[in-house]
Amino acid sequence: MIVTLSDGCAGDLEAVMQVMTDAFGDRYGEAWTRSQCAGILPMSGVRFVLARDGDDQLVGFSLYRTIIDDAELLLLAVGPQAQRRGVGQSLIKHFVEDAKNRGASRIHLEVRDGNPAVRLYEAMGFVQSNRRRNYYRGRDGSKHDALTFMLSET
Repeated sequence: MIVTLSDGCAGDLEAVMQVMTDAFGDRYGEAWTRSQCAGILPMSGVRFVLARDGDDQLVGFSLYRTIIDDAELLLLAVGPQAQRRGVGQSLIKHFVEDAKNRGASRIHLEVRDGNPAVRLYEAMGFVQSNRRRNYYRGRDGSKHDALTFMLSET
C-alpha cells in the first residue's frame, strides 16, 4: 500500500480516534482518550503524523515526542484494513529518521506484551530493554505487562 505521511493537528483528532478505536481492542487498555491526545499536542517536541492511503483516507497515525537527545514513540495505530501492508513500517521509519534529524541518540517505545506489533518493532531494529509488570489495565480488570524497546543502532 502506498501511503502519504503528513503532519496532523487537533482538527484531525476525530478521525484519529476512530482509527485508534478500530486498531486497539478495548480489553487491553492501550488506547488514549481524545483529551489525552489533545492535551499532549501543544507540548514541546511533540509530532503527530498521519498516514493516508491513495484515496486520502486516514489509515494510521503516530504520535511521538523528541526532547533534547531522547525520542519516544507514544502511540502508533493502523486501522485493521491497512494492517500488514507497510503503513506501520512507514510510520516507524519516519519516526526514527525524524528523531535522528532532531538529534536524538536514545529512541524508544513501549508496547503491551502480546501485541502483534512487537514483531514489527523487532524487525525495525528495536530490542527489548525492560518489562513493567501489570502496567496496562483492561476494561474487564485484566492486567498486562508493558515492554520497553530501544532502537539498537542509533
